[in-house]
This record gives sequence, structure tokens and C-alpha cells, in this order.
Amino acid sequence: MHKHTSDHTIFYERGPVGVLLIHGLAGTPVEMRDTARRLAAGGHTVLCCQLAGHCGTEEDLIATTFEDWYQSAMQGIERLEKHCSRILVGGLSMGAVLAGLVAARQPKRVHGLMMLAPTLTYDGWSIPKYSFLLRIAMQTPLGRYYRFEEREPYGLKCERARAMIAYAMKFGNSSEAGLLSTPALAVRELWRLTAALKPMLPQVKQRTLVIQSRIDDVASLKNMMTLQRKLGGLVDTMVLDDCYHVITIDHQRDLVGERCVEFANRFARQIAGEAPIAVPLRAAEKTSQAPAALPEQAGPGSRLATSGVIPAGIATAQELGMRLMSL
Repeated sequence: MHKHTSDHTIFYERGPVGVLLIHGLAGTPVEMRDTARRLAAGGHTVLCCQLAGHCGTEEDLIATTFEDWYQSAMQGIERLEKHCSRILVGGLSMGAVLAGLVAARQPKRVHGLMMLAPTLTYDGWSIPKYSFLLRIAMQTPLGRYYRFEEREPYGLKCERARAMIAYAMKFGNSSEAGLLSTPALAVRELWRLTAALKPMLPQVKQRTLVIQSRIDDVASLKNMMTLQRKLGGLVDTMVLDDCYHVITIDHQRDLVGERCVEFANRFARQIAGEAPIAVPLRAAEKTSQAPAALPEQAGPGSRLATSGVIPAGIATAQELGMRLMSL
């Protein structure tokens, strides 16, 4: 049972498209703040949730499981559903994997997926070649107490951002920069999360945006390629070339934000397309006896006419045209 930590959730209430953004393992909602602000500026409602056990101590983190993190994400979705009719879920690193699991388990509630620097496998250029031994070490009593201390370059190519993150980590501000060390038990939960998602990837039919850097120091482009092959729906991709792993903070964060806004805009246009067309009352009264269809589009020999069915889109367009002509 994990204890309660201070809530550092970020929330912007805007339009009918709601975007849930999930931070990475041992990270914080601050990682997603820049992307959230850009989405909010684009008119979208955004919630950067705080996962259970995060923004506190190592003890807080290891007291949680990936199912606890999943429940944190679901609470975020429930909050967004009070304001929005379309829900998108996105995340960074481990948060991208968790977002994928949410989309797989909630196909009717999640309409789109954004996976930023997804980490199905730790195989970036900064990961030691002997890291595979950790799985073996985890089977021993001592292995469970191992910690991965964050080190240069902290997933950041931008030296200014790197210096700020390093300072915050070393001086104990875990709510801003995350933990300086990630416990092995927390990494084991990430493995379990990944194992839960992989067989479900073909079930993810929602349109998905995947963004990753080709010089990612933590997770290589093989992660993106795996998702392209195995996801069950349309997959849009973007490959960056001037940042490392934390792409929401690094040099090309503006490109990441712009692409996320473009992705969310698709769903906003869908909502706009579903809205009824407002017609002046006087025009509607004048054309109350107007025929439902024009002869050339539903003639006596056409399949539509013989069936007695006129598509709603065609009838609406014709009625609107006649109403306008009668004004």
C-alpha cells in the first residue's frame, strides 16, 4: 500500500477534445508541461496526471505496481470525460507504454494515442551492454535493492536543460525533476507493464502518433519500428534528429508540441463535422414543403430512389441550398 504524496497534476480546461498526458518512470508531470501548454493554446483540454508513488521518495515508488499507475491514468480519463467528448491518451517513455495499455484496455473510451519516445526496450546508445544481467540479478535478494542512478546526459541534448534537471535532482526536488535514482523494483514493474502491453498491441485500433529521436540515448528507433509493425490501426510517425530521450523538454520540443496539436486537431474537426448546421427559422419555415432530394441525385432508376433511402448528408446539403435560395 503506497502512501499519499502531494498532487502535482497539471490541468488546462479548454475544448471538447481531452488529452491525458502521462510522465515517465520516476518522472513528474513537469516533463509534459510544455506539450500541455501547446495543446491548451490550440484549444484542447489537457490533464498531465501524477502517477501513484511518483513525486515523492524511492520508498513511495517501490510501494506501487504498474496496475497502480494504470489506475492513476484511469482517474485522469474519468476527470477529462466530465468535460470532453473525445479522449486522447499520450505519454513519454514509460508513460507512452502505459498510454498504450490504457488504449488497449479501453477501446471505447480512448479515441487516439500519442506515444512519445516509447520505451518497450532499454536499448539506446547510453545503456550499458551488460544491462541484460539485471534480470538475472533481480532473482537474488541483493539485486532487488539495486538502484539506477541518473547520469549524464539525463536524456537531454540541450545543455541548459540538462544543467537545470541535474541541479533539481541532486538537491532533492523530486516533484520537479524526478528521482535521482530509479529503484530496480520500479524497473521490474516497467518490465511487467511492457509484458502486459505487447500481446495487446494488435488490439490497439485507435489512430496512433509515435515520435522518437534517431539519437535517443535510452530507447532506439527499434521501439518505433516494433510499434509500426504490431499496432492494429493507423500509425503516424515522426523521427527527430536533434534531441535525446526526453523529447518534450529537449531541443525539438516545439516540433513535438506542434505535431501533437496537429494530431489532436483531427479529432476536433471530427467533432465540428458532427455538429448540426444552424439554419435561420424563417428560411426553414419557407421551405417546409421542399422535396427531400433532387431528381438527378435520386432519379426513378437509381438504387437510392427505389429503396426510398436518401443519405442524410445529401439531403441536408440539398435542403440547405434551397433554404438559402429562398432567402
